[in-house]
Amino acid sequence: MEFFQAAWRYEKLVPFCNPKMLAGPFPHTVVLHGPAGVGKTTLAKKWMLDWTQDTLSESLNSTLYLSCKELNHQGACTFAELISKKCPDLQQAGPEILAQAQKLLFVIDGFDELRVPSASLIHDICGDWKKQKPVPVLLGSLLMRKLLPKATLLVTTRPGALRELRLLADQPVFIEVEGLLERDRREYFLKHFEEEDHALRAFEAMKSNPALFRMGAAPAVCWVVCTCLKQQMEKGEDPALTCQTTTSLFLRFLCGQFPPAPGSGARQPLPAALRALCVLAAEGIWTQTSAFDGEDLGRLGVTESDLRPFLDKNILQVDADCEGCYAFVHLSVQQFLAAVLYLLDSDGQDAGDGGRGDIGDVRTLLSKEERLKNPDLTHVGHFLFGLSNEERARELEATFGCRVSLGVRQELLESLCGGNGPFSSRTDAKEVVQCLYESQDESLVKEATGHVQEVSLHLQSPGDLVRSAFCLRHCRDLRRVSLQVDKGLFLENDSASEPATWEERSRRDQQVLPFWVDLCSMLSSNRNRIFLDISHSVLSTSSVRILCEKIASAPHNLQQVVLRNISPADAYRNFCAVFGGYETLTHLTLEGNDQKNMLPILCEVLKHPKCNLQYLRLGSCSATAQQWADLSSSLTFNRSLTCLNLMANELQDEGAKLLYRTLRHPRCFLQRLSLENCQLTGAYCKELSSALIVNPKLTHLCLAKNDLGDQGVKLLCEGLSYPESQLQTLVLFHCNITCDGCIKLSMLLHQNSSLTHLDLGLNHVGITGLKFLCEALKKPLCKLSCLWLWGCALTPASCADLSSALSSNQNLVTLDLGQNPLGYSGIKMLCDALKLQSCSLRKLRLKIDQSDAQVQNLLKEIRESNPKLTVEGDYEEPKNKRPSSHEFIF
Repeated sequence: MEFFQAAWRYEKLVPFCNPKMLAGPFPHTVVLHGPAGVGKTTLAKKWMLDWTQDTLSESLNSTLYLSCKELNHQGACTFAELISKKCPDLQQAGPEILAQAQKLLFVIDGFDELRVPSASLIHDICGDWKKQKPVPVLLGSLLMRKLLPKATLLVTTRPGALRELRLLADQPVFIEVEGLLERDRREYFLKHFEEEDHALRAFEAMKSNPALFRMGAAPAVCWVVCTCLKQQMEKGEDPALTCQTTTSLFLRFLCGQFPPAPGSGARQPLPAALRALCVLAAEGIWTQTSAFDGEDLGRLGVTESDLRPFLDKNILQVDADCEGCYAFVHLSVQQFLAAVLYLLDSDGQDAGDGGRGDIGDVRTLLSKEERLKNPDLTHVGHFLFGLSNEERARELEATFGCRVSLGVRQELLESLCGGNGPFSSRTDAKEVVQCLYESQDESLVKEATGHVQEVSLHLQSPGDLVRSAFCLRHCRDLRRVSLQVDKGLFLENDSASEPATWEERSRRDQQVLPFWVDLCSMLSSNRNRIFLDISHSVLSTSSVRILCEKIASAPHNLQQVVLRNISPADAYRNFCAVFGGYETLTHLTLEGNDQKNMLPILCEVLKHPKCNLQYLRLGSCSATAQQWADLSSSLTFNRSLTCLNLMANELQDEGAKLLYRTLRHPRCFLQRLSLENCQLTGAYCKELSSALIVNPKLTHLCLAKNDLGDQGVKLLCEGLSYPESQLQTLVLFHCNITCDGCIKLSMLLHQNSSLTHLDLGLNHVGITGLKFLCEALKKPLCKLSCLWLWGCALTPASCADLSSALSSNQNLVTLDLGQNPLGYSGIKMLCDALKLQSCSLRKLRLKIDQSDAQVQNLLKEIRESNPKLTVEGDYEEPKNKRPSSHEFIF
């Protein structure tokens, strides 16, 4: 498959003359895809014209245009009947000649309009010209080259049908039709308005709404916007306010087409006409139809005279491509009118009642399942939220003289607050924020967000920020906020972006920073202790300053803060400066490669008499040896910090040596320490060992992914053998330990050691090492309750020792044997011990071959004999594996 992009302006035969294609005549399938109304049909018809005017070829040179909208109204027929009806000249050629014709172009226009269940075309294929089949089946057979295998096919579709086309079509070339480019839209406005300054003011107003501006790629939407804004500006109104939301623009457009006569109310036929139009629009959206014939109108109880006011205003038009049919000027207008139907009061009937079974109710409209099946419903939902604003509803009522019911507002609230709440995922949060912003109803937003406790936001554009700020400043019960800010939202520090000068970038940022202030205010307006997570974010100097000011000026309510991979480089330092004396902060995580000059400020935070930090995580921190020394020293001034995680820092032995000395200080209160992947060796394990002797507070120690070797383990065991050592959890995952190290650990476990959790994963324990460990497990003084041996080169031969140890040990509750190829024979040896009711084990992890029936039967026996035991399969990839025990450290 190949992909191209083409603007709405015509580019002659892009796919047919593309030099990347193979040389020689062969069949093509070309797919023009893009949103509704961007010119796909126009481009296809232009190609048809050029195709028929090609005089270079002496072979049959014909085109057939098949409108899927029109074919929806045709019954079953043969393929011969279909082409003879569309192109009688081809009837004389006969199937044999046509089958070889390479200069025959079929245009299948509006493939997404076909009324056929998804994926059903693949299963019903016909290669017989004379066999009667439903038209969609004939088109599917044409696409799959069962009919006219050498013809060229040109298909137009909206993006929603691309997946099915990829399954049907043979090696298609995809061309994205973008519609009007920005310069084209600007030119359109200049032609529509008499005065250039009015045109540019209106254009900038549309551009301020990204969703509306994207829709403007369709000429029909540009006409709607220009028509509406011109009327508004003639009344002296601000076009920017009209463009604030898409709903307000479309409402003003619709109402502007029907101004009341001087001294009178709305004209009498309008209420019935509006209802008829909205029923037609909603029926079409729910059945994914954009063209309606007389039969459709009759079925819905609608007449042409009902629709005449809207035909006269070009809101509804006679479809040029589908004889005897009507279509809305653009899909967005149809979506808007479908939303209006849900507001029209119909003597207590809902939109989905009254014999209109295809039109779903509000709950169905807003359900995720329906929107996945029919993406057009998403925009109807947005419009419905916009129309739930009482001021807008009354404007509609006054214009058309119809009764409007605001009972839908309660249904909208219930749909937001159902399930796991409106912000249960980032996808949900973005959709909910879009809906609430569209309403511009602060009371609705307060009701919807008043009890929200968790929000996860991904800000990708200024529009995301504007909408989020409007909605989330009303959250009063937040407990957790996760934030990701993409590059390009703030430009102040982005010298590589357009515009190029700092002044221009700063000026552009001044437009979005007020909304950032509003968003940050949600942190200061909450009464709860808050977990704040800002990760993978590109901020600016100004946005960091604003956030820090909000944190500093508000009542202290941040309890846990995670700052991970953020820029600019001084952001970490500025945040740390705010946290000095911040009494409620108990957990702080700082990760990223740009933490320059942060440690000196952090040391001051730790020394502050009001510091209550209990957990500190520093990751990938670029620091000097002196800065590490200062950090170690600051720990002796802090009485609250009990957990320190320095995973993945270039601490090295010299930096660790200073930390080991701090552990010996009587005013060091650390209980849990992780030095995972800190480039340590066994060189200074003696210092650590001596610290373990004199520090009874340290209970959890992680040294994973450091090359300690057997010598380092030997030195550690010397310290751990003293009764003063109270270490309970020791993680030695991937530390280059062999059976010699296991022997030392076994000797330690023989004694009255305090160790209860031991992780030896990804070390070469082997048969001999395990034998010694099993001997220790049998001893009554061994207190181990969790033993992790993930990927330790254990074989079935090791299982006899393990089985014996499990039969006698009364303390072990967790055993991880993942990524060890024990096979059926090894598991069978464990089976006898595991079946025993006296077996203390509660959780066992194994590498299991799911296709091995014998193994599955063994596991079934174990579960039946010992229901208290949970056996887990290990299906993880060994690459980048973290220690199995990491959750026991923090």
